[in-house]
Amino acid sequence: MTHEPALSASTHPYDSLTPDIILDAMEDTGFAVTGRLFALNSYENRVYQVGLDEGPPMITKFYRPGRWSEAEIREEHDFTLELEQADIPVVAPMRLASGDTLGRHGEFLFAVFHQRGGQAPDTSVTDTLYRLGQWLGQIHNIGARKPFAHRPGMSLLDGIESANQLLVEGGWIPADLRPAWDSLIPDLQALCAARIDEAGPVETLRLHGDCHAGNILCREEQMLFVDLDDCRSGPAIQDMWLLLNGDDFERGAQLGELLEGYEMFRDFNRRERHLIEPLRCYRQIAHCAWLAKRWDDPAFPRFFPWFAQPRFWSDQILSLREQLSALQSPAITVPGQY
Repeated sequence: MTHEPALSASTHPYDSLTPDIILDAMEDTGFAVTGRLFALNSYENRVYQVGLDEGPPMITKFYRPGRWSEAEIREEHDFTLELEQADIPVVAPMRLASGDTLGRHGEFLFAVFHQRGGQAPDTSVTDTLYRLGQWLGQIHNIGARKPFAHRPGMSLLDGIESANQLLVEGGWIPADLRPAWDSLIPDLQALCAARIDEAGPVETLRLHGDCHAGNILCREEQMLFVDLDDCRSGPAIQDMWLLLNGDDFERGAQLGELLEGYEMFRDFNRRERHLIEPLRCYRQIAHCAWLAKRWDDPAFPRFFPWFAQPRFWSDQILSLREQLSALQSPAITVPGQY
């Protein structure tokens, strides 16, 4: 089955987010805008660079209606501000003229940020991983102080199950590929469960949640953690594994460098290594479900046209078979430790 973008007029919530609405929201919040507006790459939310009469432009993020509750967004802001107050380099939302960090204009909630530049860190550099580990240890010390009251935790097995159900019931997987897909999912779930059992009980804490190199800016030896939109509760390894790449030996060495810096500030339960492949499996299937769930947003068929094509699904099946093999292999080892 091949899904095509709907031909009827869209009724997506972002249809009403016109340039005038964006500029009016900024003006109502106390900013003197020039009318210059530039859309930045963002799919889940809508993010814009807004020119001001005086000073550099600001960045404003309009949250996707219905994704997070106001209470969940406020927890993101509070956590980011808590990190900033602890002198951890994060890009936190500004306090607006009202004294609040969260604005409202019509149906939209939005936040404003100072514009910060930089480039993704080169995680092939040993010292970079060591410094990232130091900052992650400090972030997690703050994250462990108290739990989130509203934002979700990570439930890997339930997440895989619900993501798969959405894809199957929505008819996204081509009929001729369904047997291969349907045979893979139970095996993946069983192996993920076994690896989670190997990890044993692990501490959960407030996390960045989506800590990959694209969400870290480096400039003049300084690092900045950005975009805590996916912050949630989970195991510490969630904020590390996305920074690892290469074969098992390379990823083990990289994790060792991260942990050398991390453990200057916080102990790490090394049995969490067993969670890396279940986390990777969850992320792959959940990403497919995310695209399916957002397909009514006109931006998604435009920017991800390959998602609705059979070739995408045959590639996913191949990738999941590779993931099955990874789940059957021993967890990566850290040199000098295991």
